[in-house]
Amino acid sequence: MKILLTGATGYIGKRLLPVLVEAGHHVVCCVRDEKRFNPPESLKSNISVIEADLLEADSLNQIPNDIDGAYYLVHSMSSSDDYAKLEEESAYNFKQALSNTSVQHVIYLSGIVNEDELSKHLSSRKNVEDILATGAYHFTALRAGIIIGSGSASFEIIRDLVEKLPLMITPKWLKTKCQPIGIVDVIQFLSLSLFNEKTYDQHFDIGGPDILSYKEMLLQFAACRNLKRKIIIVPVMTPKLSSYWLYFVTSTSYKLAKSLVNSMKIEVVCSDNRINSILGINPMSYKDALARAFNKIENNAIVSSWKDSYASSGLNFDISDFIEVPKFGCFKDKRIQSIQDKQQCIEKIWSIGGDTGWYYADWLWHLRGFLDKLVGGVGLRRGRTSLNSISAGDTLDFWRVLYADKSKGRLLLFAEMKLPGEAWLEFKVVNNRLVQTATFRPLGLAGRLYWYSVLPFHGPIFNGMIRELTKATSTG
Repeated sequence: MKILLTGATGYIGKRLLPVLVEAGHHVVCCVRDEKRFNPPESLKSNISVIEADLLEADSLNQIPNDIDGAYYLVHSMSSSDDYAKLEEESAYNFKQALSNTSVQHVIYLSGIVNEDELSKHLSSRKNVEDILATGAYHFTALRAGIIIGSGSASFEIIRDLVEKLPLMITPKWLKTKCQPIGIVDVIQFLSLSLFNEKTYDQHFDIGGPDILSYKEMLLQFAACRNLKRKIIIVPVMTPKLSSYWLYFVTSTSYKLAKSLVNSMKIEVVCSDNRINSILGINPMSYKDALARAFNKIENNAIVSSWKDSYASSGLNFDISDFIEVPKFGCFKDKRIQSIQDKQQCIEKIWSIGGDTGWYYADWLWHLRGFLDKLVGGVGLRRGRTSLNSISAGDTLDFWRVLYADKSKGRLLLFAEMKLPGEAWLEFKVVNNRLVQTATFRPLGLAGRLYWYSVLPFHGPIFNGMIRELTKATSTG
């Protein structure tokens, strides 16, 4: 069967893709920016790629008319304050585009909506579901709450809170009940529902066996990590203050934190889980989902992370727009140094950021990240998904990877921090020398003033970094 997969570069899509291929399907991956789609070599003979934007109806003409099934795994929750309108438009365009195909079954991953009053986020999800359900095909909506897995937004936010704060003064929404589900079970529900006639033209809630408050989830997470944590709930924390609290303590963007806080006041507990018996799935417990997630992290086997989506930065751009570093109207800091051990130098470059740090004056990088957070930026908390591999589209602290070719020793990064302009950082190995170039294209007078204000720090930081990258380190 030929299956259309939207959101193929996203957290869920990256994990569902290999499962669909293993089931014998040919998967048409619908991506907005092909340059940030890096599927494993083992899958490439069974997939094809189309570049389309759901907000541009004409671009959806590329969808093959002979598709049999489709997954809708996209949302715009943190890309704009007007995301509900964008999601509605995207869903409508998608439904209209499918009317020109032979699609039989469409599956949408939605949110649990069993309360009378819904948050803006959950209302938007429900609206998308209603639009997609009116198409000329069989439709299935799977409604999930908190998804727990290595790299999931919920898991990483809980992890940030528990591992950083021995004592938490928290808002009253921590008493809200939810029904978390492991990512492995979500993928099972998505894959086994496809072309199953018992799921046609219905919606189902999917969740694990545990109904917990957010406070209980945090404490069970702490117990899993052998950490002692105390949580005090106060009634005076407003939604806005709660959003700032979540934003500063965790790696989430402010827009995402705001949407999450509004949703966390709503109970997301399954009311219809008939699909468990229909598909023969027995979802794992919250504790088992946590254990599985940490096993993946410890083995450096994280397949996908929400931090690599543009939602983590709140920015909305194509890699293609920035992969050519401008030459005119820019300030540059270019440094060249001979390499003592070429392969070791490349390995260091490919390990930069995250827990490894930036090799010199890390405290200054952390200070820059803290200042970025203060003005609404992403800071350094996103880290990196993998310890030793980098692909175009990945996040790397407050950078986005634009180009990564380890065989050529070239890595190009684009800044997602708050700046009065645009910034690139490039590492390139040429003739046994490392060329390290920082480029800044200022925006008006503020951009120029910014460049000259940070110029005194460039010497020690960039000299120290290139010196450490090119220095051979004894392996004995």
